[in-house]
Amino acid sequence: MRIALIAHDKKKDLMIQFTKDHEDYLSNHTLYATGTTGTRIMEHTKLKVNLKKSGPLGGDQEIGSMIANGKLDLVFFFRDPLTAQPHEPDVSALLRLCDVYDVPLATNNAAADLFIKHLKGK
Repeated sequence: MRIALIAHDKKKDLMIQFTKDHEDYLSNHTLYATGTTGTRIMEHTKLKVNLKKSGPLGGDQEIGSMIANGKLDLVFFFRDPLTAQPHEPDVSALLRLCDVYDVPLATNNAAADLFIKHLKGK
């Protein structure tokens, strides 16, 4: 499975913990992430992550392109809904593309945990 991992700044620590908690499962899949998120994941886990640009520098759009071209199967995007994002149009476009192309999207830790539990068959 091809999985994207994205997290806004205030959610990066939560994403790191999520990837640590599910490292065994995630290690069996091809992972992609926006630059800063992916770098931090690799610093704190043994996961191999294919890096895209940082979100505000076009990384969200790169992930969106992957969705539109059928190159992603699942997106974990831990969003910070309480902080204005300078690249909000890119974020909205990425979320929209998940809906348009029917790509499962978890925008918070609880949803992401449920996805993993389901995929593990538990």
